[in-house]
Amino acid sequence: MGCGGALLADLYNPNIIHTPSQALLPPCLFTDKKHSFLSSQSLKFQKQSHFGSVRTCAVQFTSAVSNGPSPLADIDWDNLGFGFLPTDYMYMMKCAQGETFTDGELQRFGNIELSPSAGILNYGQGLFEGLKAYKTEDGNVLLFRPEENGERLSLGAERMCMPSPSVEQFVKAVKETVLANERWIPPPGKGSLYIRPLLMGSGSVLGLAPAPEYTFLIYVSPVGNYFKEGLSPINLIIETEMHRATPGGTGGVKTIGNYAAVLKAQSAAKAKGYSDVLYLDSIEKKYLEEVSSCNVFVVKGNVISTPAIKGTILPGITRKSIIDVARSLGFQAEERRVTVDELLDADEVFVTGTAVVVSPVGSITYFGKRISYGSSGVGVVTQQLYSALTRLQMGLEEDNMNWIVKLK
Repeated sequence: MGCGGALLADLYNPNIIHTPSQALLPPCLFTDKKHSFLSSQSLKFQKQSHFGSVRTCAVQFTSAVSNGPSPLADIDWDNLGFGFLPTDYMYMMKCAQGETFTDGELQRFGNIELSPSAGILNYGQGLFEGLKAYKTEDGNVLLFRPEENGERLSLGAERMCMPSPSVEQFVKAVKETVLANERWIPPPGKGSLYIRPLLMGSGSVLGLAPAPEYTFLIYVSPVGNYFKEGLSPINLIIETEMHRATPGGTGGVKTIGNYAAVLKAQSAAKAKGYSDVLYLDSIEKKYLEEVSSCNVFVVKGNVISTPAIKGTILPGITRKSIIDVARSLGFQAEERRVTVDELLDADEVFVTGTAVVVSPVGSITYFGKRISYGSSGVGVVTQQLYSALTRLQMGLEEDNMNWIVKLK
């Protein structure tokens, strides 16, 4: 009897989920907890069958992680938006409450099974991260500061009473997932591979308490621009009634509840033709916080200001990087409380985030009054910062910041 991918998964890892996309995958996937990677070689293993007998199977397959060129997935790269596309593999590891994560494994992408009483479903005990991989002209694959995402996940997990993978485990898992899905990384200049790590309370819990088990999962999707405008200016409206976060809450960590809370205001704004919502502080209602999923920056002369991190604003990795890039270019970059009046009097305004990278703001509407910024599209400062950061991320400039991780 031959050994195809489905038989191998059945014999070796019964938890692997099969999807219709299997026809696009290499014929066999071999993973174990010590070597959760793919290898181009002949493998033999033994596995106890349901009837007590032992089967031995020699497996030949071609590596999905190799030094050679990877054939691209058959999609329209020129019209790639920011939406989900199923890819080949995902990564998963589990951990009990009070214990530490051990290395997980690659699995074929597919649905996961959760108890109806899982902590993530009942009490929202979950975090997520977001980062990107880029393909270079010479075929290399680049990550941008993945250790920062690992550290932020760890800090968020502490706030949400969850164990988390170490930064080393996080980065290793990201690398494996990206390389296993290399054919889904857009060609240079066509987009990026968005990487979504999730940490969730997957164990069953009825009373309000931390879940007894946790799952760390990574999936990926090729993406284009987050805003349909691309690098063209977006239009924001300031929200004066609803608030994204409050002091002492979870606004400073990337918990799932922060994002569900902005959907109502965001949907109403988009229905009126705005791109997104800018939130104010919940106490005095005059200081800037952030956009639904982005940090905000205000430019006045040579000074670039952004709201300080005080527990209600997410410490964005792109935000942090832009501050350093701005200072390296000679700008005075400040982290402080920024008022609405300063925003309305600014020369330029832009937002930053993993998904949007750097996006210029064309107008702000506040209590029905619309303030526009410039008439020639992208501001000079915004364009300079965008070009400096994206060229670094894509490997087009020398990495003097030591931020880029090369995978090949």
